[in-house]
Amino acid sequence: MGWWQVSTDTLASSRFVLSPLAETTAALKSLHRAEPAHPGEHAWLARHLPAYRARLAADPVTARLVATGLGRDWNADFLTPTPSGADEPRFEDELAAVRDTSPQAARADLEVSQGGPLPEPLRAADDLPACAARILRWVWTAAVRPDWPRRRRVIEADIAARTARLGRGGWSGALDGLRPDMRWLGDGRLRINAYDHPPRRLDVAQLMFVPVTPVTARRGWVAWQEPHRYAVVYACAGTLADTGRGAVPQALGRLLGPGRAAVLVLLDSPRSTTQLTALTGQGLGSVGRHLKVLLDAGLAERSRAGRSVLYFRTPAGEVLVNAQQPSGG
Repeated sequence: MGWWQVSTDTLASSRFVLSPLAETTAALKSLHRAEPAHPGEHAWLARHLPAYRARLAADPVTARLVATGLGRDWNADFLTPTPSGADEPRFEDELAAVRDTSPQAARADLEVSQGGPLPEPLRAADDLPACAARILRWVWTAAVRPDWPRRRRVIEADIAARTARLGRGGWSGALDGLRPDMRWLGDGRLRINAYDHPPRRLDVAQLMFVPVTPVTARRGWVAWQEPHRYAVVYACAGTLADTGRGAVPQALGRLLGPGRAAVLVLLDSPRSTTQLTALTGQGLGSVGRHLKVLLDAGLAERSRAGRSVLYFRTPAGEVLVNAQQPSGG
């Protein structure tokens, strides 16, 4: 894969997009690996892993399918279709691309991810796309959709942060660190990974960047439907996805109120109102009111970064937050 040569027209139309299916696939990967990256993922796995394992124990073909198609270095392509780029994608619409794959194409993709011939249960199965669609729908229904509003807020916050970086530092600032080994090399060259593969030319194409919240999907993946649609799926920044961080000291909560204190604690680094809304779960109006009070009190400041306004703690705010932290001993 190596790097992609991205034309000026393709780069100009590139954008960050949502994908419920990509989020569900990343969640399935997290369930398969069962290695939580932070306390939030640990709690999520504790809720859903027993039912997931019981489901696979009752369906050995699907268990082999997941291990072969998503548990290796290379995903089976039919399991990670390129997002449509629609403004409001529906999970079932995206899932149709998996479900409608021919059994022959599914087996061929699995052989690539396997790196050789498939085990007998997968060779004999004639409904692999339907199996894949069923397990993805189960993960969406049981483990992702109930939490989708919060996940979506986190994804939108990441998009806001990346867009701010784009305004400040161009594509290099927005894309560097998006995935391990991914770098903007300049002159239209986007390194996807460190492999020494011939470059792909994206001359007149739709290039999408798709954030997902599971941090265990930090390597992400790429997808394409040649010659016109390409996607890079990546994990949201850890400070966004890790909702277990930023605990509010009780004394600070009593002093400022829990909602306002939560906002102040999160201003340890510059954040937009969209990010704060995602991280706190509070409404945009409530966050705005808290920020106004913090600004008026001299506990926070703001600055503009491209089209975004970012808020951060003042030295007085730092003193107040740190004074409420429990001392070591």
